[in-house]
Amino acid sequence: MAPVLKSVLLSSQVRLPYAEQGDPAGVPVVFLHAIGDSWRAFEPVLAHLPESIHAFALTQRGHGDASRPATGYRVRDFAADLAAFMDAVQLEASVIAGGSSGGFVARRFAIDHPKRSMGLVLLGSPASLGDKPAVQEMWDSTASKLTDPVDPGFVRGFAASTLARPVPQGFFETIVQESLKVPAFVWRATLAGLLADDSLGELHLIKAPTLIIWGDRDAILPPSDQEALAAAIPGSQLVVYPGAGHAFYWEEPDRVASDLVSFIEAR
Repeated sequence: MAPVLKSVLLSSQVRLPYAEQGDPAGVPVVFLHAIGDSWRAFEPVLAHLPESIHAFALTQRGHGDASRPATGYRVRDFAADLAAFMDAVQLEASVIAGGSSGGFVARRFAIDHPKRSMGLVLLGSPASLGDKPAVQEMWDSTASKLTDPVDPGFVRGFAASTLARPVPQGFFETIVQESLKVPAFVWRATLAGLLADDSLGELHLIKAPTLIIWGDRDAILPPSDQEALAAAIPGSQLVVYPGAGHAFYWEEPDRVASDLVSFIEAR
């Protein structure tokens, strides 16, 4: 089963590409990628999903081949795009799965649209970013000063820092090439919005069943961060992947797909 590539024009006139696969009558799941990525960040996971999952992997504004408006890169803007996307493809509700910083968008949506959130899956997603010294250092030294064309060395190093285990070289190169499509201003505005996000204090409002997955060799997120996330979201489940890095959904896509299906079946 291969995903079908499509695009949709939102009511805001922002055009978003997405990949869709699975039975239209199946359980809908919308995947949200991290900063710098595109829908292709979830290509390995999609390959392991059964047809019973009606999957949508979205490319968010400013990223990949999506529209690049001059403004609108706060977490709330991305969450508003998600609501507009679901309206456009006639999804009343869905499981929302966010990878890394995509989890900020997923949880914002779950807070703002509880009736449209069938479940929440956070894949290596921070409780907060503003308290992470490595992220703040990257902002101060590099990201805040990015100019076009974005340095391929920065992009390659950024992607490599999320891994603890090797992934297929062809896939890694795809990730790098997709990230190089992102203009400098989108990198800056998106990361600034993530650093400013203050939704941690609102996570108790999340009503959706929530699965949190974290790799214990994540170089960005310490255990305490994920424990805080799990404690803040009522009834959430934290699963730890031994030996896995920050982007474990690239390293172990089959396990992620299996755990996602089990979570959906148990809701």
